[in-house]
Amino acid sequence: MRFLKRLLKRVLIGLVIFLVLWAIAAPHILNFSTDDAKAIQEYRAKGIDLHFVTDTIEGKPIHYAITGADSLPTLVFIHGSPGSWDAFDPFMKDSALRAMYRMVSIDRPGYGGSADAGAMHLQDQSKLIVPVLRSLAHEGPLMLAGHSLGGPMVVQLAADDPQDIACIVLLAGSVSPAFEEKENWRYWFNTFPLKYLLPGAVRPSNVELLYFKKDVYTLAEAFPKVTCDVRIIHGDVDPMVPPGNVAYAKEKLVNARSVQVQMLPGANHFIPWTRTEIIQKALLDARSTMTMSGTKK
Repeated sequence: MRFLKRLLKRVLIGLVIFLVLWAIAAPHILNFSTDDAKAIQEYRAKGIDLHFVTDTIEGKPIHYAITGADSLPTLVFIHGSPGSWDAFDPFMKDSALRAMYRMVSIDRPGYGGSADAGAMHLQDQSKLIVPVLRSLAHEGPLMLAGHSLGGPMVVQLAADDPQDIACIVLLAGSVSPAFEEKENWRYWFNTFPLKYLLPGAVRPSNVELLYFKKDVYTLAEAFPKVTCDVRIIHGDVDPMVPPGNVAYAKEKLVNARSVQVQMLPGANHFIPWTRTEIIQKALLDARSTMTMSGTKK
């Protein structure tokens, strides 16, 4: 009996030590982000100029990567949850896209270089990102491309800043309340001490996905304010964001200049990485529409 008590005590002490060490290490694991200096070096080795900017908006950092000539139209990428600017690394390195666009990829609040801003509601994120978009739009209108949770983000941004945005591209965008599962387990991982056990970018992701369960309803008010061209690209077997989101978006985009839909047969949720060439072509094709429909010269 005494041996069992000693063993149990040692196990409990070991478990406590492990949990403490994990809580300390967890924020540095699974950050889904590349160090700026390392990324610059990697791009330079391929002959690509890459630089980073961190703007402070309402006291919060918004960090983003830029490549391409300032004189070109600007294509802005918005990542999903979790993620960071380098989710669009294949596109930022693409020579055809770099010949046609200045490309910008933003760390949304809570992630990468914008981590200190913390997880936020969709509408609050837009308040921080819109000033960045306006600073980027001095050479002409912008195109925004958002994947997954970046999809509703570009809808909100286009509603909040219609004068600067000529086109938005929804890549497997999650926009319909009908397809958002409750996921009540997320609430448990947003309480002490469980939230401190979530690694890296998983922690802000859990928080913003909780917020999004309510934000997706408010997003319905943004759709009629979207007046630019819209392109929707979605996998027809996406298990994470069902294709029904496409029909919902088309129904809500009543004031969009145009809405084009491209369903990808056999494609799942990860189309930026599994259907890269198709998306690259769609972004290149949208270039002429963007120039013709832009409100700025």
